[in-house]
Amino acid sequence: MSHPESRHIAVWVAAPPNVVYDLAADPATWPRWAAGLARGGLRQGPQGWVADSPMGEVVVEFSPPNEFGVLDHVVRMPSGEAVYNPLRVVPAGAGEPRCEVVFSLRRRDDMTDEQFEQDAAAVTADLEALRDLVEG
Repeated sequence: MSHPESRHIAVWVAAPPNVVYDLAADPATWPRWAAGLARGGLRQGPQGWVADSPMGEVVVEFSPPNEFGVLDHVVRMPSGEAVYNPLRVVPAGAGEPRCEVVFSLRRRDDMTDEQFEQDAAAVTADLEALRDLVEG
């Protein structure tokens, strides 16, 4: 069994992890920092959160609120494919007022090298936008 290629994309944020988590866990903030998914906004629909993404209309399922910084989400593509997106807010250390936000980008089977690189660049831009939003 082969495993998909993964790339861990991270940014450091000069803010306490709970502040970053609270902002990033709120779907209403996603249009302000997650352009790769929610540039057109997120709205509550009968199937969950719906986004008009560059890929078309997608349904986003978020992990439940938790104290561990887990912000994983599943994006259901217009094709029906479910794409699992691991996202974490990782404390720098006990009492440290900063944290690392890490997105594990997984290459889908049908992605070309160019598409994977474009996806990685979009995720990097989104995480940098989140950092800029939090740090103000």
